Amino acid sequence: MQSIVKQFLEIAIKHFAVPEPIYEIGSYQVAGQEGYADLRPYFPGKKYVGCDMRMGPGVDQIEDVESLSLASGSVGSLITVDTLEHVKNPFNAIREIYRVLQDGGILLLAVPFNFQIHDYPSDYWRYTPSCVDMLLENFSFCTVLWEKHPLEVDPAEVYAVAVKNSEPPLANIQSFIDEVRGRYGFAVRSQNLNITG
Repeated sequence: MQSIVKQFLEIAIKHFAVPEPIYEIGSYQVAGQEGYADLRPYFPGKKYVGCDMRMGPGVDQIEDVESLSLASGSVGSLITVDTLEHVKNPFNAIREIYRVLQDGGILLLAVPFNFQIHDYPSDYWRYTPSCVDMLLENFSFCTVLWEKHPLEVDPAEVYAVAVKNSEPPLANIQSFIDEVRGRYGFAVRSQNLNITG
C-alpha cells in the first residue's frame, strides 16, 4: 500500500460519514506491509472486519468479493484498496459490493493504473478513471479522482468515493474535493456535480 492511498482514506473519512459495520475487502497484509497496511486505526471504536481470500495478518473472515456470504444491505461501509486488480471479474465484484451495502452505505476504493505487476496470487487489471466511473454507475453518488502529477494521463492510482441510494451533503463533497485538489492536485470527476478536471 502506498502512503498516498492512506492519505486519500484519511481525507475521505474526515469529510464523509463512514457507517458501521465497516468491511475491508483485500485486508491481507503481505510480507513487508504488516501493520503499515492495517487500516483499523483510522476507525477507532467502530466494528471493522478485514476480509480476504485466505487467512493471515489483518484477516478476520474469508470472503470472495465476487460471491460475498454477507446479507444484502448488511454493510455500512466497504473499503477496497489495491485489490480489484486481483479479481478475475470486477463487474461481479462491484455488483456484490453494491448488493451488500446498505442504503447510504459508502464505498472507498483505490485501484492501480500505472503500477508494477504484483501477483497476490494473480494480477489481471489496470483501471482508468473512465473505467471506475463505469463500474460505479449504479451508485447514486460517485466522485472519481486521480493523480495529475507527473502526468494526468499516467496516474499511479485511481480513487473513488461512492454512496448507495443517497448523496452526502453538498458541503462535504465540495470540501473533500477542495482538500484533495489543494493537497495533491488531483483531477476530479463527479457525476453529481458535473465536475471534470
